[in-house]
Amino acid sequence: LQAPKRWFTHFYVVSVLWNGFLLIWLFRAKFLGGSLPSWIQHVHHVLGRASQSEDTGNEHFSALLVLLLLWLHSCRRLAECLWTSVFSSGVIHIVQYCFGLGYYIAVGSTVLCQVPTDVRNGKELSMQIHWYHIVGVMMYIWASLHQHRCLVILANLRKSKSGKVVSLSHSVPFGDWFERVSCPHYFAELLIYVSMAITLGFHNVTWWCVVMYVLFNQALAAVLSHEFYQKNFSSYPKHRKAFIPFV
Repeated sequence: LQAPKRWFTHFYVVSVLWNGFLLIWLFRAKFLGGSLPSWIQHVHHVLGRASQSEDTGNEHFSALLVLLLLWLHSCRRLAECLWTSVFSSGVIHIVQYCFGLGYYIAVGSTVLCQVPTDVRNGKELSMQIHWYHIVGVMMYIWASLHQHRCLVILANLRKSKSGKVVSLSHSVPFGDWFERVSCPHYFAELLIYVSMAITLGFHNVTWWCVVMYVLFNQALAAVLSHEFYQKNFSSYPKHRKAFIPFV
């Protein structure tokens, strides 16, 4: 069984809805005196986090910020899938499709499961902002801008100057990070997840596991695309790397 690649859009529809739901839930718990759902409390009990008593508010604020970044990322990617990207007639296996849907549900839940369930509202918002929040958000914006530019470059290869789709074939992209790597949009995706790890304060092991998954997943896809370009375009730039510049 196979699904068309344009169904990638479904991943971001699910992510926008689910992570938006989690974001509202955490916002209510943080600022409106609400409580986290019982299933989150059950996960905390299983992980042994229910016994943690120390909560300065930083974990809640960091998680809230990361959920916001994740939701904004999903919104942008959904908009790009709907109005920017031009999908080929390629397909993906239905198992890969189902895994993708599950992944975008799990990744937001992972963030929510990292914070203590006992909310404390004793600190002002300004006191909860740390340097790693600023660094993480700045890196997120930087990587997101470059990813969008690269996706626009790819889409324009299949469009006329008027914006009409004229081809579904592959061409060699140039400009922005394409001058260094074959798949800069995959590299930018990795940087976006790294920026969220920074926003969580560097020490969240669970999120670093997510980053490692993104690294291997995007690297594999980039290597396959790089080999495709080299095989099908004899004049393909020799200096370009597959995934990470200069590596």
